[in-house]
Amino acid sequence: MKLRDLLGNYEFKLLKGNIDVGISGIENDSRKVQKGDIFVAEKGYTADGHEFINSAIDKGAVAVVLEREMEIAQDIVVVKVEDSIDALAWLSNSFFGNPWDSLDTIGITGTNGKTSTSYFIKKIFEEEGKKTGIIGTMGAIIGDEEISIDNTTPNSLTIQNILKQMVTGKLDTVIMEVSSHALELKRVNYMFFDVGLFTNLTKDHLDYHKTMDSYFQSKVKLFSKTRKYNIINIDDQYGKKLANLIGDEIPLLTYGIKNKSDVYASDIKLTLNKVGFKLYTPKGNIPVTLNIPGEFSVYNALAAATCAIAYDIDLDTIKRGLESIEGIKGRFEVVPTNTDYTVIIDFAHTADGLEKVLTVIDEFAKGRKIVVFGAGGNRDRSKRPEMGETVGNHADISIVTSDNPRFEEPENIINDILIGMMRTKGEYVKIVDRKKAIEYALDIAKPQDIILLAGKGHELYTIVKGETVPFDERQIVLEHLKKKI
Repeated sequence: MKLRDLLGNYEFKLLKGNIDVGISGIENDSRKVQKGDIFVAEKGYTADGHEFINSAIDKGAVAVVLEREMEIAQDIVVVKVEDSIDALAWLSNSFFGNPWDSLDTIGITGTNGKTSTSYFIKKIFEEEGKKTGIIGTMGAIIGDEEISIDNTTPNSLTIQNILKQMVTGKLDTVIMEVSSHALELKRVNYMFFDVGLFTNLTKDHLDYHKTMDSYFQSKVKLFSKTRKYNIINIDDQYGKKLANLIGDEIPLLTYGIKNKSDVYASDIKLTLNKVGFKLYTPKGNIPVTLNIPGEFSVYNALAAATCAIAYDIDLDTIKRGLESIEGIKGRFEVVPTNTDYTVIIDFAHTADGLEKVLTVIDEFAKGRKIVVFGAGGNRDRSKRPEMGETVGNHADISIVTSDNPRFEEPENIINDILIGMMRTKGEYVKIVDRKKAIEYALDIAKPQDIILLAGKGHELYTIVKGETVPFDERQIVLEHLKKKI
């Protein structure tokens, strides 16, 4: 493909060379550049791609896209743009042929529930006979293939590459978790979604967005990119605000439990292992029993059912899809310990997420509630005391520990959490080493206790001083229990 064709009518300034040069690939990581590639130099948080231009050229790049004029001695095409990240999105779309336009694209945004909702939708659509892929927190799924990705929503180059693979694999639909960072950092620029779905908004990522209003406005951007339907949780205060903000140019479907909505649930019956409810839709109503407990699971199921209604899927298919899910890794996942107490792993890593999970446990706990949790490093500090206070108000014993400290000192993160914990009357202990914290919880557990390991969920690693270290909580639990036999 010629660079001229890739650039199309994108605004640029040619500093050097001829844009009729042939391009065999695009890369924004100089380490991955191959002969014939165009290298896009992005200025990121930890590194500036402009510093690696010479390395990219040495590896065979035939063209470079940059933001600032630089003296480049090599015989190579140099194109200057206003914004390299935006240019990467344009070039990626062009290179892979706008693959999203050949798929039904469903974008899900919100603080909590995105992953579970995407898996619920996938199951319903598969019951309908659709071949459906996912891009999200737990990676990408293309048919039977699972691909690991670095972010909930990866960069535009990765997104378009994955979407192209889905088109090649003859998939019908893609369900994509669209994070606030992705929307702000232009990772989904120059693509559109058939459906935009909003789950909820609670305090998170304020290290980046600074204010809740800024966080909300980043989410709003998804709904300027939809073509067929917008779907909104009308019980959420920000959902109501969003519904009033986006207007009616695109048809709107709402869901909820407490407020009048197009799709809603009633007669909710909770147990520790399941939740049953009656699903009401414009197509009629039907009883549903989910194998994942909690009111939050009802909301996720309602979101998925509403999406199915947008695609004119019948109620029996919706019911079969929702009820076929036995569980989602790291989402209220019960570890098979064969003990007289229960161990649950959940991804809850915000005060709101913890509140939702602990409320379910409160309902059915016969013994003590023991919670092992921490907070991520180099992330929003303001949420840490709130997490501590939330857990302290619910747990009988809180074990405050480490959780992906990244480049921060774990002790400092824990001390932030304890500010909130000490506002409560809850008993707590500080154990910095997360493995030891989990083992301590297992050692003190009594019959009918419930141990919640919160924060890691599906993750099989921890990040310390920039190093990703294997860390599987399920394995840690089972190996420690073997030692106790």
